[in-house]
Amino acid sequence: MSETINTYNPATGEKIDHYHLMSAEDAEQAVTRSQEAYLNWRRTSFETRADLFNNLANLMEERIDDLASLMTREMGKVTAQGKQEVQLCAEICRYTAEHGASILEDEHRIFEGGRAIITYQPIGVILGIQPWNFPLYQVIRYSASNIMAGNTTVLKHAKNVFGMAQAIQQMYEDAGFPKNVYQSLLIDGSTASDLIKHKYVRGVTFTGSDEVGKEVAKEAASLSKKTVMELGSNDAFLVLEDADIDHAVEMCIQGRVINNGETCVAAKRFVIVDSVYEEFRDKFVAQCKKLKVGDPTNENTDLGPMAREDLRDELHEQVKKSLENGATLSLGGEIPDSDGYFYPITVLEDVSPGMPAYDDELFGPVASLIRVRDDKQAMEVANDSRYGLGGGIFSTDTDKAIALAKDEFDTGMVNINGYSLAQPNLPFGGVKDSGYGREHGGYGMREFVNIKTIMVAEKSAE
Repeated sequence: MSETINTYNPATGEKIDHYHLMSAEDAEQAVTRSQEAYLNWRRTSFETRADLFNNLANLMEERIDDLASLMTREMGKVTAQGKQEVQLCAEICRYTAEHGASILEDEHRIFEGGRAIITYQPIGVILGIQPWNFPLYQVIRYSASNIMAGNTTVLKHAKNVFGMAQAIQQMYEDAGFPKNVYQSLLIDGSTASDLIKHKYVRGVTFTGSDEVGKEVAKEAASLSKKTVMELGSNDAFLVLEDADIDHAVEMCIQGRVINNGETCVAAKRFVIVDSVYEEFRDKFVAQCKKLKVGDPTNENTDLGPMAREDLRDELHEQVKKSLENGATLSLGGEIPDSDGYFYPITVLEDVSPGMPAYDDELFGPVASLIRVRDDKQAMEVANDSRYGLGGGIFSTDTDKAIALAKDEFDTGMVNINGYSLAQPNLPFGGVKDSGYGREHGGYGMREFVNIKTIMVAEKSAE
């Protein structure tokens, strides 16, 4: 008998639904069906694929209220932010539809004695292993680019968002995609690991912790299967001595609490030059106190619950260990006596190496404030991390900030005087323990393709 998985509303702790895990045999058969679908899908025209992705975008917008409500129930996302996520996914689908053909079109080059065609050919079934924090976006991000490239995809979603997993497959099918081009598999982590070995799985894309991601990458590499890894981060946002402090405070708080603080590219470490530290700290804490924590369905709520009780408890342990190692608590830091998995906006000062708040990713609404002497030390601290996904710089000297971002910041993405999440037309990804590979901006469409070279000899003129 298959294992039953229950889902719970993180705002109340109440059970929402239950699902039965697929057996290993059923999961393997699903991959085989995906391969069979691939053999036909790979021969469809870019025009056909584009039409279907435009259909999918339209469906998302038609179902935006239901999708956002499902996110709120399953993982606690503030409803307004859920609608923003749905809209972003619709924009990704339209970008994919509009630009896919040109990104993947053949290239023509010449060489001594002939000419060549460089063609981007699909390779087969791509396994996606995705987390719960952006339950629609994470899936659309990888599946749209790969399906546009002519591949087919199977998804292992997080068990607390199985409702969204099913909704995504239904949307793909309702949009007109052939059956099994996209499939959501209700499986556990061990079954997903076994699927990496399946002869028809040609690539694996993973978003999640660096510990698990490295194991996934190791398994795939042992079989010479390509991977794309997005492994979270501990993003540093620098507040330099010439920053607009009021603006920096506003953007940094937005970057810390968006999605209830459970975002890989959230602003997490705030590295502040000494001359402006007190002003930034005082205004930051004052504004944090004004945030409304509570029911994520309420339009006035700024911060909802964390997605699961175990995640909330793990975050609290990281805060306690940081305090035990010398950090100072300036706000929050106590689990509220209420229903649901809430954690207050928490501000830690005197954060230094050796503390979870400095070294590790705190996946929740906890801000780490780090005081530095000057701009030079600010950049040194920013790069003093095993992670390298995103980051930010606040300075009224934009040219200086751009130079630092370009030449010094050791991350895949940098915000200057603002905070932004993913954009459909810009590459997304990191370096170091934050992983490798890029998604969005067309780059994701070329991650899992065979860049094939065809050389045609030309007879010399007599």
